Amino acid sequence: MRAFTSGLVVFLAAGALVIAHHGLAAFDQTNKVTLKGTVTEFHFLNPHAVVAFEVKGDKEHVQKWQAEMTSPGHLKGWTATSLEPGNVVTVTGYRAKSGAFYLWVTDLSSSNGVELRAPK
Repeated sequence: MRAFTSGLVVFLAAGALVIAHHGLAAFDQTNKVTLKGTVTEFHFLNPHAVVAFEVKGDKEHVQKWQAEMTSPGHLKGWTATSLEPGNVVTVTGYRAKSGAFYLWVTDLSSSNGVELRAPK
C-alpha cells in the first residue's frame, strides 16, 4: 500500500507540473513590443529565467516589468550574474494577454554586452 501511495503522489505531482507549464498561451504572439529599462533583479532559475526591470514613462512615471525567458540550460554562456541591477536593457517580446507588465522575451540586449536573440 505504501508503494501505491508513493506512486500516486509522484503521478499527481507530475501531472500538476505539466498543467502548470503554460508555454506561450498566456502571451499575445500577434505583435511584439520593445521596451528599454533598468534591471532591478535577475532570477537565473528553472523552469524559466526572469528579469525584472523598470521603464520610465511620461512624467517620470515608472512601470515595473518582468520578462520571462527560456530555461537557464538554453541560455548558453549566461550565468546568474549575466544581468545585474543597474544594467540598461532593451527587451523585445510578446506581452501578456492579461495586459500585465509581463513579457515573453524574444530578444534582449544589455548595456553590459549580454544578448539573447530568438532563432529566426
